[in-house]
Amino acid sequence: MKLATLCRRLDDELRTDAFADLDASPNGLQVGPDDAAVERVAVAVDAAVATIEEAVALDADVLLAHHGLVWGGLDRVTGMDYDRIAPLIRGDCALYVSHLPLDAHPELGNAAGLATNLDLRNREPFGELGGEHIGVRGERKPISPRRLRDSLTALDNDGVQHLDFGPDRIEDVAVVTGSGADWLGEAREKGVDALVTGEGKQQVYHEAREAGIHVFLAGHYATETFGVRSLADLCDSWGLATAFVDHPTGL
Repeated sequence: MKLATLCRRLDDELRTDAFADLDASPNGLQVGPDDAAVERVAVAVDAAVATIEEAVALDADVLLAHHGLVWGGLDRVTGMDYDRIAPLIRGDCALYVSHLPLDAHPELGNAAGLATNLDLRNREPFGELGGEHIGVRGERKPISPRRLRDSLTALDNDGVQHLDFGPDRIEDVAVVTGSGADWLGEAREKGVDALVTGEGKQQVYHEAREAGIHVFLAGHYATETFGVRSLADLCDSWGLATAFVDHPTGL
């Protein structure tokens, strides 16, 4: 498959263009020639020297990453930018990036994957951003806060922080993976019992306490492996060999 064909298929599936004015990440192909041939695909949460070098060692033709190399523009290819781009070029490995589109996808996305992990049903969009939604809200069988925390700990992270300010039984859950604490206000407006995200900010403690909502901080990395794994499955269905490059950050 040509790289241009792969990128076009991914862009169409992920609705990349819909997020062009919302995302600091320029999603789509960030490094590589359109006419390159692709037989082997590596996927990773982060495009960094460690994951790029492993993708090259796996003889991948392209690395699909959630967090790319460019955020809001690239003026010079020097320093850290050079250190990350150089091994891609030397290894003849392209880089395709999907940030918010991969958070948002209702089947392949990070939020959708975590919602499935939490057994959420009757789902609806959550996490409004410029007319799009990057999260999911759903219902589940009543569960204690402790058991929900235990299920998140099973995501292979370094511990879950729990702001224990909600009801004794949790049924209505909102999910925004990564850094999603900014959507606590929407969670409050919609009356959810718990907001599950990756990491938080100082003010979320008081906001959660005053709103009477549980907040679970399950790790930025741990909550965002779902999307790239789904992309690997998708590429596999297209006849491409795939590999997941796992490099947890503990954050």
